[in-house]
Amino acid sequence: MSGSEPGRPRVLVVEHEAGAPAALLGEWLVEAGADLDVRRPYAGDALPDDLAGHDALLVLGGSMGAHDDAEHAWLTPTKRLVREAADRAVPGVGVCLGHQLAAAALGGRSAPNPAGQQLGLLPVGWTDAAAADPLLSAVAVGPARGLHFNDDVVVEQPDGVVVLATAPGGELQAARLAPTVWGVQLHPEVDAAIVAQWAAEDPDRHAEGDVARLLGDLDAAREELDRTWRPLAQRLVQLARATPGPSDHPATPEH
Repeated sequence: MSGSEPGRPRVLVVEHEAGAPAALLGEWLVEAGADLDVRRPYAGDALPDDLAGHDALLVLGGSMGAHDDAEHAWLTPTKRLVREAADRAVPGVGVCLGHQLAAAALGGRSAPNPAGQQLGLLPVGWTDAAAADPLLSAVAVGPARGLHFNDDVVVEQPDGVVVLATAPGGELQAARLAPTVWGVQLHPEVDAAIVAQWAAEDPDRHAEGDVARLLGDLDAAREELDRTWRPLAQRLVQLARATPGPSDHPATPEH
């Protein structure tokens, strides 16, 4: 393990937009004993050349597409970091866009969902494989829901993928994309305030009444969602603690 303090694993967090932070997931990771090294390349932060000095990788969501490298140049090095996580057996998790980026990095492809935007609190369709998964078995202990707010989905899966959940429309909802790399299409990290901001950025697509109902549903389900998804962060920290790596890197505070 290579934590910035003894016993504290260091998680590299790639944030793609100011409105899509680690939020609750980041809080849970810190509560579970991790230190976060948050990089915001859209604001000028450099991504590291490799994962040396990090024990886990978290790639967040964003409004761009997983193949929009020409418009968002940092997507290419982000994919390289995902491949390194797979090659070096470093735990890595992608959320929404991060899930699609991880799939693309490992040979898959994402595209707009033919069935249209996925929006709302949707049931998680666990597969039998989820109960034995090193990461998501911490969550797949019973029925669960998660917040979807996405246009794109993974339409071509990487070789060797293990499907852990499918959405109600049959779309890939959660997967082990490589032995130590996972993706979830839903958003365990967001609260109602973040979703309200996303809806406000595209008012033509989201009727005011529909948004109000969704925000009400999120507020009503807050305790349920925290109880469901906090174990994801706790298990990721456990896996990160078991990651072999150098221990002589300088401490980097969350920023």
